[in-house]
Amino acid sequence: MTNTSGWRLLVHGGAGVMPRGALLAEEEAACRLGLQAALAAGARILSGGGGAIDAVEAAVRALEDDPNFNAGRGAVLDRDGFAELDAAIMDGRDRSAGAVTQVRTIRNPILAARIVKDHTPHVLIAGPGAVRIAAEHGLEIVDPSYFVTPRREAQLKRALAGEVTLADKRGTVGAVARDAAGNLAAATSTGGMAAKMAGRVGDSPIIGAGTYADNASAAVSATGHGEMFIRASAARMICARMEIEALSAAEAARVTLEEVKLMGGDGGVIVVGRSGDWAFAMNTDGMFRGMIDAIGSRTAIYADET
Repeated sequence: MTNTSGWRLLVHGGAGVMPRGALLAEEEAACRLGLQAALAAGARILSGGGGAIDAVEAAVRALEDDPNFNAGRGAVLDRDGFAELDAAIMDGRDRSAGAVTQVRTIRNPILAARIVKDHTPHVLIAGPGAVRIAAEHGLEIVDPSYFVTPRREAQLKRALAGEVTLADKRGTVGAVARDAAGNLAAATSTGGMAAKMAGRVGDSPIIGAGTYADNASAAVSATGHGEMFIRASAARMICARMEIEALSAAEAARVTLEEVKLMGGDGGVIVVGRSGDWAFAMNTDGMFRGMIDAIGSRTAIYADET
């Protein structure tokens, strides 16, 4: 879809096996409220003339603080029982980017990713190094137990018993935005896959795989089977197909997800282009998602929701 002027924000809260009826009514309601809160956090910035980079950071931070999503508090646990978190952020104006990975004690990894982008000469910093930088810049450092919820403990127990489902394994949060000046930005944060090997890194903090933004093309945040999104360079390919092949956001996303599927992966993406063209796309039963602009907002979960 196209909006040739004005600001717009899209968010996602993960894609996976979510047929209608799989979620309890209260779970579905809580997730929709969480998406709405993230949209509101970003919209407050964009509607006041603020930048896309600040809006995606605010939206993702809200989702990290919501235990219903696989990022920050409430993230999935690795096989050792820890939430090991990844996040990335990218500014389409100059393609500056920052990311952190394998962090267990930074309350909001997306804020740490922004610090890496703004205050270091690097793009991706892992583990203790990322925690040190976050603490030096005043971010809240918490005990690893802060992230653990009873729901995720039960999920890990199922996974270790060999009862994990695809829905258990998937999940990420992300945001993409176009501000009133036409600048683009993307941000993504995740706990990865339930019962993953300690040290596993998926696509979310990999610039060009799960996160990418360039004012010349689009901003993209992905969710799904990270290894396949890495192998497909999915986020960057969507942007390239829009810039070089002049595909719409929806078509570029569709073609790229088909490539991911051929590798055996599934998931979804949110995309906003330089002209305001935008899309939700997935090859799963559903994706927690929402959109807001100056005209209105909406949220959706299931693949057949418009």
